[in-house]
Amino acid sequence: MGLFTPALHRQRHQFVIDFVKRKKPKKVLDLGCCECVLLKQLKFHREIELLVGLDIDGVQVKKKMHGLAPISTDYLQPSYDQLRIELYQGSVTEKDARLRGFDLVTSIELIEHLTLADVELFSEVVFGYLTPEAVIVSTPNSDFNPFLPGLVGFRHSDHKFEWTRAEFKSWAMKVCLQYGYEVELTGVGQAPPGQQERVGFCSQIGVFHRLGGKERYNMFDEDAEDVFSYTLLYSIIYPSLHDNNILRRVLMCEVVYWAEKLKRRWIAEETGERDDTYDLCQAEGEGGECFRASERHVDTEETQTACGAEMKTLVDQEEGDGELFWTPSQPDSDKWRRRVSVPLAVLWCCCPKVSLLSGSVSNLRLLLMDEPRVKLSQDGSAVLLNHQEQDLDDDDEEEHRADFEDSGYAEARQCPPSAEPAEDWEANV
Repeated sequence: MGLFTPALHRQRHQFVIDFVKRKKPKKVLDLGCCECVLLKQLKFHREIELLVGLDIDGVQVKKKMHGLAPISTDYLQPSYDQLRIELYQGSVTEKDARLRGFDLVTSIELIEHLTLADVELFSEVVFGYLTPEAVIVSTPNSDFNPFLPGLVGFRHSDHKFEWTRAEFKSWAMKVCLQYGYEVELTGVGQAPPGQQERVGFCSQIGVFHRLGGKERYNMFDEDAEDVFSYTLLYSIIYPSLHDNNILRRVLMCEVVYWAEKLKRRWIAEETGERDDTYDLCQAEGEGGECFRASERHVDTEETQTACGAEMKTLVDQEEGDGELFWTPSQPDSDKWRRRVSVPLAVLWCCCPKVSLLSGSVSNLRLLLMDEPRVKLSQDGSAVLLNHQEQDLDDDDEEEHRADFEDSGYAEARQCPPSAEPAEDWEANV
């Protein structure tokens, strides 16, 4: 069992995630992204619109970058959130204008891999040139090293230095004075009982905030020429409902799904049968309300004013014969040639996602007019469905349901545990 629970690298990443949840930055840059572990977790926080990683080791980034690609549910359940991910190869000691003006820049266990001369360049680039609104910097606290079992020297063979708390504070205050920031010093990895005040956290963290916030202009970089020194390795734009083609596809699927459910409910009521459709609508608050409203809602658009309006029944339409009410006494041969008419106003008024996606009944009609999978009535006021029941097997039903679950960020959507390598000393504890 490790010295820390959760593991120290997980605590550092969780610190960043908690900050993102509180501050909701739109543009986030991770310096030293390496295996993209932190980026893979941050991509689920859809308040972020631009997520960028930078690392000097392009080979390592290329090995892991495809783990940032959209997964199937991102296509099946697109939201209005917009996310673009970019990965660059380059040094944190060099400037690149494409990374200026971010809301948050993170540097997690990075600066100790730089020489002290490069740390000065890092400070100039990050705080003086990129000028993000907030910066999170974590680095080992050498005051804590005596408590790490089996540790001799630095925690990693590539570390050029490891600062005490006093040294880290001195660097942080110098950055603040020189580039116009304020800093809060904290950390992760609690010391043993009774030792916290004496040695502090295992990983010390500085949270920097730019004075003046978003309104403050860069006053320290006098070089007006834009610099592009990084190499773009990867760029991906996630599917979003801001894309009209995606919006139409999702809306069409929602309409087909709920119209079919409404039809089944009406047929069950007309024939006096009660199938699993009724139980489903009872379990789904949104769907159940939609079904109940359909029984009260009229079938002509002129009277589609509210979900509380009275409706005699849904109707079915025989091809070429106009609209008529289906009754159980009709011969089976006739029943299969008829269609059930589901008013668009029922779908729009009583199915929240349909109304959210379309905006109005008129827009809903326009969006559905050219959809080959949706058959509208002659006046365009209703969706026409074949009267014949088309039962779905369990696999098809499950796949169909996946298309219509609510999308967007949810706490339940968690990344799998990261495989980030631990520090050298952690292998012995």
